[in-house]
Amino acid sequence: MKREEAINLLKNYLNDDKLVKHCIAVEAIMRKLAEFLNEDKEKWGLVGLLHDIDYEKTKDNPKMHGIMAAEILSKHIKDEEILRAIKAHNFENTGIEPKNKLEYALVAADSLSGLIIACALVMPNKKLEEVRVESIAKKFKQKDFARKVSRERILFCEKLGIPKEKFFELGLEALKEIHSELGL
Repeated sequence: MKREEAINLLKNYLNDDKLVKHCIAVEAIMRKLAEFLNEDKEKWGLVGLLHDIDYEKTKDNPKMHGIMAAEILSKHIKDEEILRAIKAHNFENTGIEPKNKLEYALVAADSLSGLIIACALVMPNKKLEEVRVESIAKKFKQKDFARKVSRERILFCEKLGIPKEKFFELGLEALKEIHSELGL
């Protein structure tokens, strides 16, 4: 599936612009990770872009989040690795434990995007260009900052062999590259 098709499909299922931007942010981080790890950037980006396609339909039924996404996407994508990664990103509810690089990366990138964006939103001009890796590291330690962002999930980066500071750097670079698309 081409990116343009994926964006159109995503927008058919998601009405919330913030949620669409979240998916685009996770896509960017996943592409950056794929590049860093010499993995398939298109595949990893697609996983990041489409991971929450079912969120508006499943937000009141978390056990179905990821499962319904895979059902929706199975009509368009035949790659079982992509579908499993999307189910595994909500492993706490689906029971499908992440077990490979793609799945670990999605879990980590999903949460990191929230932390970085929260960091940008507390900056004077609310811009990603103002965010530094050191700021992210400091906010990561503050449990009362961006409370809904799981630090444990961000630490899945270590399962990829990437120290958290390097992961923060990669994530920040990725989001800075698409700042205009995110409005940050």
